[in-house]
Amino acid sequence: MKKLIIGNWKMALGYEESLRLAENLVLSQPYKPLSAEVAVCPSFVALPSVANILEGTAIFWGAQDATQFEPGPVTGGTSLESLVELDCRYVILGHSERRQLFGETDELVRDKLRATLERTNLIPVVCVGETLAEREAGRAEETVLGQLKAILTSIVMPADHRVVLAYEPIWAIGTGKTSTPEQAEAMHSFIRQFLGTLGFNGVRILYGGSVKPENAGKLLSRPNIDGLLVGGASLSASSFWSIVFA
Repeated sequence: MKKLIIGNWKMALGYEESLRLAENLVLSQPYKPLSAEVAVCPSFVALPSVANILEGTAIFWGAQDATQFEPGPVTGGTSLESLVELDCRYVILGHSERRQLFGETDELVRDKLRATLERTNLIPVVCVGETLAEREAGRAEETVLGQLKAILTSIVMPADHRVVLAYEPIWAIGTGKTSTPEQAEAMHSFIRQFLGTLGFNGVRILYGGSVKPENAGKLLSRPNIDGLLVGGASLSASSFWSIVFA
């Protein structure tokens, strides 16, 4: 299975900046075969135009979030169905910034995951991770396990559907701090063992949290790390391609 590298542009770029970055990604792609699957998740405002730029290239696109509600009177929401219309491949669910800034709970993430699996062919990227206080208290695995149980134990995985998990230690997101490859590998191994108890085999598990060209290769070399969810370093075409080809 190929590694998966997803760039999460968050709310860092305006509309025109997003288009320029998408164009730069296409124009600056190295002339060598991609050994990884590559995708980017721009803001909702730029998503349709970025999709037009990336159409026909080797780069997929996705959304940073969606609601669990069906299309209807949901002011400010973005439906899963509208993402399907834009030919999105991925949708990120439960990112720690959604949890911290918007109060999203494991139960809400579960509802969004269930809706995604039941109503679309989108590939959900479900995020989990612990705070620095939880890690320092020796409760990192306990925290992540609690999140996984709350989100996944009532989910029925369709045979023809895929789910991606992203382990993002909250203390490493946008801080410059990164889990060591050994720490990340240990958590990914722990997550994979739990997924096996649920029968969720073959799930790709990504690492996210201050990923840079300098550490991407070491992270990707670990057997249980199936790819990367990249934040700030995905806002530069050259930096992002350096990570993809790390």
